[in-house]
Amino acid sequence: MDIESSSEDAVDRVEGSAPAGERIGMVVGLRPEAEARYLALHADPWRGVLDRLTASHITDYSIHLARLGGRIYLFSRFTYTGDDFEGDLRAMGEDEETQRWWAETDPCQIVLEGTPDGEQWLTLPEVFYHA
Repeated sequence: MDIESSSEDAVDRVEGSAPAGERIGMVVGLRPEAEARYLALHADPWRGVLDRLTASHITDYSIHLARLGGRIYLFSRFTYTGDDFEGDLRAMGEDEETQRWWAETDPCQIVLEGTPDGEQWLTLPEVFYHA
């Protein structure tokens, strides 16, 4: 399997369903004027949001910051351990505490070109992993 078809398969899995143990990476821009606010929110995340992540079978979740070419990007990486990715994401999106959290964090972010309509973060295909 070549890299291009492998990458397409990875994107299809994330947008549709993800098998248990799937590692998922995503990227979004960060508005420079909102950096301090975004970092402060993540220094003390809301318990309800963390509980919803756990209930949605999202584990080993981290967000990294990168400054590249005069811009700021956020890279997230997590492992999905459930068996109904779409349902778990839907439950997260319907959660009131998570909706309030996103109302705080989304304005800090810049949706990147290529991100599907209605999505905030751009899903990245995994091209290498070593355990």
